[in-house]
Amino acid sequence: MTWMPWLDYGYSIGLYQLGLRYVIIELSHGKASHMAISESFVPLDFAPQSEDAMIASARTFYEQMSKRRSVRNFSDKLIPQSVLEHAVLAAGTAPSGANMQPWHFVVVQDAVVKSKIRAAAEIEEHELYANRASDEWLQAIAPLGTDAQKPFLETAPALIAIFLKKVSIDHDGQKHKNYYTSESVGIATGMLITALHQAGLATLTHTPSPMKFLTEILERPSHERPFLLLVTGYPADGTKVPDIGRFSLDQIASFI
Repeated sequence: MTWMPWLDYGYSIGLYQLGLRYVIIELSHGKASHMAISESFVPLDFAPQSEDAMIASARTFYEQMSKRRSVRNFSDKLIPQSVLEHAVLAAGTAPSGANMQPWHFVVVQDAVVKSKIRAAAEIEEHELYANRASDEWLQAIAPLGTDAQKPFLETAPALIAIFLKKVSIDHDGQKHKNYYTSESVGIATGMLITALHQAGLATLTHTPSPMKFLTEILERPSHERPFLLLVTGYPADGTKVPDIGRFSLDQIASFI
């Protein structure tokens, strides 16, 4: 049996190798607090491509994603259920700390629930614009034409409330700490936005602050906290977006 530590900062996480199975153990100052056993390893499903194919694929993907824009004017046209389900499944393939998968997605399509979310969100937004937002923030968002009114929360056919789980609860009711939750859920959210865009839908990331009303309206447990509200659907006819650009490669990356 081989011990392979990951971290050692008072808390440590490691793997005990038991044949082809691994036991994940968290130690708090030398005391084991919980474990989870992974399944046996399986061959990686990976199909190599030629360099030409890789270059073409990367370029095509970039060109598709460069057309992604946040939209605030949505059609009420319904989205095929399978599209929403597969987009969420794609988000669920995101990497996460210790593979704890600390997310939950609530797909809201019910008109009554969407109306409740809009009403609660607009209360927070009015307070933000009137009292909490700094002049610097208001100046930064001015070119985007946003205000406290959020009609898209009712018009769009689907809202996806993304919740972050600081702990997970197993079938026995035991709580297990999750790791790198913000990073993990952030990556999953990005993959969800990408999946929806690739499926032919528009999205808008909406982050009313605070978002506790989502926990209450959607009846989520106390160990989950709202991370982001993603609005998705088809753009309304004649939709326009701000004339803004994106940074060049030299501005966003360094190759060393």
